[in-house]
Amino acid sequence: MDIVFLDANVLFSSAYLPESDFLKLWELPDVHLVSSDYAAQEARRNLRGADRLERLETLLQSVRLIGTTPDRRLPEAIVLPAKDAPILLAAVAANATHLLTGDLKHFGPYRNTVVEGVLILSTTAYFLTRPL
Repeated sequence: MDIVFLDANVLFSSAYLPESDFLKLWELPDVHLVSSDYAAQEARRNLRGADRLERLETLLQSVRLIGTTPDRRLPEAIVLPAKDAPILLAAVAANATHLLTGDLKHFGPYRNTVVEGVLILSTTAYFLTRPL
């Protein structure tokens, strides 16, 4: 079973359009979706429109949200901005097998890399590894 951590931009994209391809994540067998309160709050802040916010809240009902992880630190080789570090740290704390993110600027150098047991991928790359 995959434990898939969803970055805020994946949550945002999933809720933005009712026909988003990202919604397929919620249909995959043997996948447990997790995210963090931090990521959910970021998605909420950036979504506009009651319908989109309602879609997000509906999606979050089947996502395990974890709190902050103040006792964890990034591995020395990983350099992320302060706003992105909590995402990776939460994925590690959740024992995620995958972190899905669309953030090429900050997570791009770590794409297709395993960091403390978490494989960092784009959602598209993840879909390519699984039969739909």
